[in-house]
Amino acid sequence: MSSGNWCLIESDPGVFTELIQKFGVTGVQVEELWSLDKEQFTDLKPVYGLIFLFKWTGDDGAVDRIVMDSRLDSIFFAKQVIQNACATQAILSILMNIANPEVKLGSTMEELKEFCGSFDPVMKGLTLSNSDSIRTVHNSFARQSLFEFDGKKADKDDDVFHFVGYVPIDGRIYELDGLKEGPIDHGPAGDDWTDAVRPIIEARMQRYKEGEIHFNLMGVVEDKITKFNRMLEASPSDPRIEMLLADEEARRTRWRTENIRRKHNYLPLIMELLRSLAKRGELLPLYNKAKEKSIALEQKQKELKAAK
Repeated sequence: MSSGNWCLIESDPGVFTELIQKFGVTGVQVEELWSLDKEQFTDLKPVYGLIFLFKWTGDDGAVDRIVMDSRLDSIFFAKQVIQNACATQAILSILMNIANPEVKLGSTMEELKEFCGSFDPVMKGLTLSNSDSIRTVHNSFARQSLFEFDGKKADKDDDVFHFVGYVPIDGRIYELDGLKEGPIDHGPAGDDWTDAVRPIIEARMQRYKEGEIHFNLMGVVEDKITKFNRMLEASPSDPRIEMLLADEEARRTRWRTENIRRKHNYLPLIMELLRSLAKRGELLPLYNKAKEKSIALEQKQKELKAAK
């Protein structure tokens, strides 16, 4: 069964928010979390789920906590069956498990969830990967490249990164990792599930050597524009809320502009600039100057490394 090609997409809240909107889902957006401080989670409430990007090592000792019982009937969990789709799959896993009525999946996601709801995790994964609508939206965020590279599987020396989702379901916290056989049960969610999940993520981060940054954390939260408009209805003409709303609308505009630039094909412009420089006899001198700078920088780095 062919699932077509899936591109790599950038781990960015603006990308993920527009991705969700293109799926037809409303009521949510994605926010980057810069720390695990309680205050940051409090400012973003309600937090429906967390997207965690990390350097995959393949050894997390969670086998004994994988859910393989009747709880799977109430948890939407799909196996990842193709490469490059883990970001979208982590997002969809969270969206499909949100129980808040303010979050609307939209017709495409609702139909997909209903169609494969009774499937096992492998069949759910195949259904997602073979969905033309999901793949088209995902691939719409592909970056333009001057060269085509043959795909290859990562070897043991390559850094491999992976996305998983954390979400509260029926009073417990589950990690949804498409590379596992099932959801991982991390225990009771408590009164505020973010208080319980923060130590879990912190423990995972501590596996890496000091100074290494191999992870990124984002939250799936309530749509801030909807939230601030609702707050304005309760407190009309509140200058603080009006400022927050204006700032968020300006940020959405920036996100849209950045996403357009990400997807735009600049290759014809680049090629025309190179032709123009070559015609004026300026291309080769610029190349040689850049090469000299690169060699000097490489030599300096080697000297600094040898001095340590």
